Amino acid sequence: MILVTGATGSIGRHLVRRLTDHNVQFKALVRHDHADLDCDRVVGDFDNPASIARALKGVDRLFLNGGGAIPTDGPQPMVRQQVTAIDAAITAGVSTIVKVSVWGAKPGGKLAEGAHWEIEQHLKSSSLAWSLLQPSGFMQNFRTGAGTFTDDGALIGLAGDWRVSYIDAFDIAACAAELLISPHRGNDTYVLTGPEALTQAEIAKKLGIGTLDLTESEMASRLTGLGLPAAFAADVVELWREVAAGSLSATTDGVQHLTGRGPRSFDEFLEG
Repeated sequence: MILVTGATGSIGRHLVRRLTDHNVQFKALVRHDHADLDCDRVVGDFDNPASIARALKGVDRLFLNGGGAIPTDGPQPMVRQQVTAIDAAITAGVSTIVKVSVWGAKPGGKLAEGAHWEIEQHLKSSSLAWSLLQPSGFMQNFRTGAGTFTDDGALIGLAGDWRVSYIDAFDIAACAAELLISPHRGNDTYVLTGPEALTQAEIAKKLGIGTLDLTESEMASRLTGLGLPAAFAADVVELWREVAAGSLSATTDGVQHLTGRGPRSFDEFLEG
């Protein structure tokens, strides 16, 4: 039995469909019952450890995904939430965890980078078998908004011709499904990217919109103007700076390695 967390998110919905198509026994963890999610569901919340323990009964494989960096002066809640889930999985007799992390997870990293690194270390030091998926930026961010657009629809980013090898969440889900369904391949980390690295201008052209290129100070001012704490805005700008320096520009064969096919291109993503 597989438990899918983050089942209603960009990756989770694709994973639910894939596991259903493969006739695999699984259940989806949801915070509120979703009648539109056509699978077995169990209601639970990462902030309610007892509900996670209940959800893990009878589970031997866990897909761990959920939470994200939020404005806070203290530790990111995601660390506490996912560490609690890992510990509950051990108690429940789970054998394997497939965790979604981020490309560039590292000690002292800003926001999600540092939070995911802490969770990764806890998982690696546990008795569980594990696989880590470290995707590049999500193509879905250009559908959901994710704070990257102006009110009139222009694409926001730091000035420059930097590139990102964005990946479709469909491919992340496909990789997760292979690791959950197939015999465990051994503890390993998989960096997942799309087939090409695109500039903001190239993406904007595909979307049929304009761009708004900002300096680092303009980006920070824009974020604080939206009500975000100055420290959080500074961390976001630092992440943008890393991306502009090429931290997400390479492409990998991770999707090909796990699924036997290449990842979707941005054009294929837009075609839906």
